[in-house]
Amino acid sequence: MNGHECYIIGAGDFFGLREAPDDSDYVIAADAGFEYCTKNCIIPDLVLGDFDSLGKAPKHPNVLQLPVEKDDTDTMFALKLGLEKGYRRFYIYGGLGGKRPDHTIANMQALMFLLSHGARGWLFGENYVWTAIKNSSLRIEGEGDVAVFCFDGKAEGVSIKGLKYELDDAEISSDFPLGVSNSFASREAEISVKNGTLLIMYDIKVNEID
Repeated sequence: MNGHECYIIGAGDFFGLREAPDDSDYVIAADAGFEYCTKNCIIPDLVLGDFDSLGKAPKHPNVLQLPVEKDDTDTMFALKLGLEKGYRRFYIYGGLGGKRPDHTIANMQALMFLLSHGARGWLFGENYVWTAIKNSSLRIEGEGDVAVFCFDGKAEGVSIKGLKYELDDAEISSDFPLGVSNSFASREAEISVKNGTLLIMYDIKVNEID
C-alpha cells in the first residue's frame, strides 16, 4: 500500500484499519461511519451523508449534508468526491455486511465504477479484501483463500498462475462461478485478464506486489 489514498469509512461492518492513513491521504466518513471513526480515534477530513443511519448530522468542522432521495449512495458520493480531488486509490472500510446487504453489492459495483474512471478500490472485511482489475494483471503474495469472478458479461484471456487451480488464456463468464474456492499453491501468484473485468477476493493477510 502506498501513500496518497482516499479512505472511506462506511456504516457496514467495521473491523479496524489495516493501516493508518498518513498526511497525504484523505479520510471521508460516510454517515454512521463517523461513529467508527470516533470510537477508533480516526480523524476524518470530511463527514458526509444523508445521516439516516447516524440519526443526525454530527459535530464536525467539515460536514456535507446530502438529501435522502438521491441516485448515489453515500459511499458512491464519497468516491466521486475523492476522484474530483485527484485520488486514484480508494480504501473502503465498513462497506461490507451490516444491516443492508444491497449496499454490499452496490459497493462491489462501485469497484467497477472506479476502474472505469482510471482508479482502483479495495473493500476491506474482517478476513478478506475485495478488489477488481480490468484488462490488466494482479500479482499477490501470501497464503489463504483467493477467488476470481467475472463480474461483467465475459472475461477473455484469463490466466491464473501460482494458485491451486490455474487457468491459461481462458474465458470465464458472469453466469458461472468457476473461480470460487481457490488458494495459494506457492508464495506468489498472478491473475491476469486480456479483455474484461475480474472481481477478486483474497485473504486479509495477502499483499499485492507492485
